Amino acid sequence: MELAKEIHRIFMRSRGSFGSRKIVRILNKHRFNPVNHKRVERLMQEYGLFSKTHKRYAATTDSSHKNEIADNLLNRDFNAVQPAERMVSDTTVVKTKQGDLYVAGILDLFGRMPVGLAMSRKNDTNLVLDALEDMMIRGKGHAGCFMHSDRGSTYTAKEYRLKLSQYELLCSMSGKGNCWDNSPMESFWGKMKNEWLKDKYDTQEEAKRDIYEYVWHFYPKERPHASNGYLTPAEYYATVKL
Repeated sequence: MELAKEIHRIFMRSRGSFGSRKIVRILNKHRFNPVNHKRVERLMQEYGLFSKTHKRYAATTDSSHKNEIADNLLNRDFNAVQPAERMVSDTTVVKTKQGDLYVAGILDLFGRMPVGLAMSRKNDTNLVLDALEDMMIRGKGHAGCFMHSDRGSTYTAKEYRLKLSQYELLCSMSGKGNCWDNSPMESFWGKMKNEWLKDKYDTQEEAKRDIYEYVWHFYPKERPHASNGYLTPAEYYATVKL
């Protein structure tokens, strides 16, 4: 009964997103006698705890422009050996009754750590500039770092490219119509929407609160990541001296 309660607490804290494998990893972090995966799976089935699997995507990229396109420096190499070496960025949209809320984010490929965030009613260049400034204010960007994005009008804008140059960040862009070139960021948005957000919010403030909580607390501090050996991004970041 105590184990079932603990499983239920972890599952509900994840808003129904964690499957048995993630829950087992969390349960066994500080246990002397590890819990068996099949036991957790059986208890979850018994109590009707099934993780979310549906996906919701909305395109926000506007490629109908004649702006200069940067080379794909990242070239689908999503491995980083140290923080602030390779960043990926993208925008997404969250539906509310007060209108669309556009969200720009930046992810450090080392540990898949969120490092920049901005939100606005408008999907414009100021949105991605604000996310970039947020990253720099947090001290996460360094000269020579790759900044990868799609080739939408907001990321190809002169103002954005100039700001990257001023910070000595190397601009990289995906191939035309190829979402796989930025798959870690696409995956991040998918997880946020599937695991945490409502299909539609009453107000934009309500949506912002949930987005902030997911990006700055739940995802980096509580969510184990398979590519990190089931460490959270914060735990993975702590494995190196910054």
